[in-house]
Amino acid sequence: MSALINDALPAAPSVWRPPELSMRWWPVFLRNLLVWRKLAIPSLIGNIAEPLIWLVAFGYGMGALVGQVSVEGVQVPYILFLASGSICMSSMNAASFEALYSAFSRMHVQKTWDGIMNAPVGLDDVVLAEMLWAAFKAIFTTTAILFVMLGLGISHSPKLLVAWLVLAGVGVTFSCIALIFNALAKSYDFFTYYFTLFMTPMMFLSGVFFPLEQLPEVVHRIADWLPLANAVALVRPLFMDQWPQGWWRHAVVLVGYTVIAFWAALALTRKRFRA
Repeated sequence: MSALINDALPAAPSVWRPPELSMRWWPVFLRNLLVWRKLAIPSLIGNIAEPLIWLVAFGYGMGALVGQVSVEGVQVPYILFLASGSICMSSMNAASFEALYSAFSRMHVQKTWDGIMNAPVGLDDVVLAEMLWAAFKAIFTTTAILFVMLGLGISHSPKLLVAWLVLAGVGVTFSCIALIFNALAKSYDFFTYYFTLFMTPMMFLSGVFFPLEQLPEVVHRIADWLPLANAVALVRPLFMDQWPQGWWRHAVVLVGYTVIAFWAALALTRKRFRA
């Protein structure tokens, strides 16, 4: 009898089916914005303090020792070299932190997602809203840092507007990647693996603090495919008032990471809520 009942039940749709999205993500995004608005100033200070400390300590301190750095045959001040890399790192950190700790709190601890899905809002729209919200936090952070860099006179290139658009895309990319780990996490401790084994090595292998040419050939080839390295390769020339060479390759890599990571994050989140 149970076999007959099981045969009669329709098969559950695959978690890897295409995203089922609508504009219902907007109220979820707006809800996060309204909650965060009360903490906007402390959040801003917290998000920009660390990158500015890195910039001042290494940019001016080590920059006095290093002097000029060669980028594609052009000599640039070390502080400009560091600033163009560290702002990409800041976008990565801001997006990742929001898509990990904050999203996990809403999904698992506070059960906010369950409450939202009692309304006519699907899980796919909730995941999309969380991704865009984390990307917004990254844009907010990098915008503030860009204004500080302008005030310090690190770069006044008109191409910084294009760099800002690239940084917005970087926030989207790392939001999608972080949501994969959010879907897999059982507790906050799980995120230590992401930061220790993925983000920290990538910070040192993506040309943020020193040129990639300083790395061994094998490591250099691997680093060329890291999302942060491709982000830095797009942003740094714009800080130098130049257009990046081979920009399409770096853009394709970032778009590829974004599409694959979002699809994987969505599938794993569907699997988690199905269990």
